[in-house]
Amino acid sequence: MDERVAAELIADAVGEAGSIWADIGAGTGTFTRALRSLLPSESRIYAIDNDPQSVVELRHIGNGVIPVEADFSRDIAWPGASAPPLDGMLLANSLHFVRDPDLVLRRLVRLVRPGGRVVIVEYDRRAANPWVPYPIRSRRWPVLAEDAGLTNVRVTARTPSQYTGELYVGVADKPT
Repeated sequence: MDERVAAELIADAVGEAGSIWADIGAGTGTFTRALRSLLPSESRIYAIDNDPQSVVELRHIGNGVIPVEADFSRDIAWPGASAPPLDGMLLANSLHFVRDPDLVLRRLVRLVRPGGRVVIVEYDRRAANPWVPYPIRSRRWPVLAEDAGLTNVRVTARTPSQYTGELYVGVADKPT
């Protein structure tokens, strides 16, 4: 998927949700770049990935993107003293890598300010495999989000996956 298609896919979910975001499990930055194109020019995006080579790639994005080498399934060592209050968090094709996404999402949601937004991109209708070891089907998204304390849970987009099944975009808000 290229940056333009990724931006179209997540645009409705991101909406007008502020200017400090984290892209959790950013990889080499396809969705980071997509998010960057949707946010105001003065925005900051913390692009978090545990692969050192991916972090090198993320450093080339610039324009308010702050790469952070960290395993998001554990506590993240943020640049500076502590985590910034996030207006939004994107988890694009990353949450399906953790065995206990409920626990991880609950911990990550604490980083989002009240009124902030959490967006996921995940595979639907796909069996577990080495690339998607713990699939999160769209019917599970509302339960996962509500258990993490999120509200207004919905799916905003779907698209066929080039790898089988389809991708969906789930979004939810942190109550004020």
